[in-house]
Amino acid sequence: MPDTKKSSSGISPKKLSNLKVVVLCVAAATTFWILNALNKDDYTTIVDYPIEFSFNQEKFMAVRPLPKSVEIEISGNGWDLLRKYFNFNNNPYVIELSNPTSRNFILTADIKRGISEFISPTQLVSLVRDSLEYEIDRIQTVKLQPELDSLSYSLAKNYRLLEKPIFEPSQVTVVGPSSIIDLFEGKFPVQLKENRLNKDLEKTVKLEVGENIQQFITIKDEVIQVKLDLVAFLEGNKRLKVKKINFPRTVSLEEEDPLIMMYYLVDERKTQELKEMEFEAILDYSKRNRQDSTISVQINPLPSYLDQVRVEPPQLRLKYEP
Repeated sequence: MPDTKKSSSGISPKKLSNLKVVVLCVAAATTFWILNALNKDDYTTIVDYPIEFSFNQEKFMAVRPLPKSVEIEISGNGWDLLRKYFNFNNNPYVIELSNPTSRNFILTADIKRGISEFISPTQLVSLVRDSLEYEIDRIQTVKLQPELDSLSYSLAKNYRLLEKPIFEPSQVTVVGPSSIIDLFEGKFPVQLKENRLNKDLEKTVKLEVGENIQQFITIKDEVIQVKLDLVAFLEGNKRLKVKKINFPRTVSLEEEDPLIMMYYLVDERKTQELKEMEFEAILDYSKRNRQDSTISVQINPLPSYLDQVRVEPPQLRLKYEP
């Protein structure tokens, strides 16, 4: 008997050849059936058809992504529906917006006739949604007041700004959609990026906006000059002379000669003036606390160039004679 060779899978060449024939026949029949089915004209389906909004982009700007498609129910030839379903060579339907800020939506009923003609010979059955929403604002050019971002810098201990920062230019011109411009509330935050400042500063700062609005805002001036004048406040203390007012003869202090100290920060430019000034601890009996028989210490005078003033002890106890 002749030898019959088998393939590595255990199937003889003759059977393998017959199997290939069967597979090819099935594939051919399936292809013929599909092609024949796609030639029919009575199919209906829902597709996302591409759309595009057209408006004057020199005067208006979208502040949120615009809809890129609209759901439509269509009927027609199988081949045509297949192309539209998979978006093969489908030109987007253009929706013209002459005044996009008049409202933030368009009714799909308003575009039904246009899109029906556009997708011919496919027939439009219906539009799935009632409206398409969008957010488009008018572009504005405004001048904002520069302002230091308080989180972008710090001063050394006991240092203060002598006056408001000076900016050059004094205003920042920005261009962008109205709703984004409104977020600034008339002020433009300047990022100084300095820590523990202990001397006057003049610095050229690059103007920037947050990443979340960079795509919307154009800044006309790339940089701004910032000038800061600083003053140091020095720590100091003084012993106060006690001055009693409105005390009856029968009332005195529990501690007859109290040590009262005043602690403060003083503007460094006023140290000489402070040395020449006499301070008193005023104890006014008419302002005593009747409930606990104490009296608060008042400092006189109290010039404006002193800061963080405190007195120790802040209160004294009264003693009543029988």
